[in-house]
Amino acid sequence: MTSLSDDELDRYARHIVLPQLGGHGQKALKAARVALVGAGGIGAGVLPALVGAGIGRLTLIDADDVDLSNLQRQPLYRTEDVGKAKTDLAEDWATARNPHVAFDTHGVRIDADNAATLLEGHDLVIDGTDNFATRLAVSDACVSLGIPLISAAGQQFQGQVALFKGQPCYRCFVGDAFDADDCDTCAELGVLGALTLTMGSFAAMLAIRHLAGIGPDSAGSLHLFDGVQASWRQIKIAADPACRACGQGRD
Repeated sequence: MTSLSDDELDRYARHIVLPQLGGHGQKALKAARVALVGAGGIGAGVLPALVGAGIGRLTLIDADDVDLSNLQRQPLYRTEDVGKAKTDLAEDWATARNPHVAFDTHGVRIDADNAATLLEGHDLVIDGTDNFATRLAVSDACVSLGIPLISAAGQQFQGQVALFKGQPCYRCFVGDAFDADDCDTCAELGVLGALTLTMGSFAAMLAIRHLAGIGPDSAGSLHLFDGVQASWRQIKIAADPACRACGQGRD
């Protein structure tokens, strides 16, 4: 059974005194294995929250090196880090912040061919990538493996986060029209730096709720944030009976 050391009891004291979390919930976080796909703007919000929360094992998947344009919204990296691999830098940051978190990295691009291999064995996957083709590959693998998925995205001033568990899945939400790589990204449309961090932090909140069993099940609800209006709204996602990932359209 997972136990907490004296150092961890002190480190997570503000968690443990929460009646909704307590020692039992903190042990559940320590026992969890979470995969984070993407070490960009969303990931820069997710990673610090999960490392600080004491997730037992984190896997980070990202093939990119740091670009100067990343620094507007990715505080994990510094100016002198430009050109270096994000996964290496993120691992150094995470292990310095919390030595109790085990860290695995894969400096590769995830796609339909390798997604299942990279994600198998995790308790939860968080996707913070910036194109539909990758998100759909990750979602399809999670459905096939039976792993819950939190998908988070932000563009311009608009953000969205949802937890998916079986039906409906992310493909039910966006359909099959976005399986190509030629969709608009924030490089073309722009994004407010604070938005991606906001959505990443909210994704981490949903992850902690899910793993520690806090509150009602939020699977299938899409949380939408409008940065111009500074407002949130929530909508239910309908399962697509013909979905080729989780419905009758499966091969």
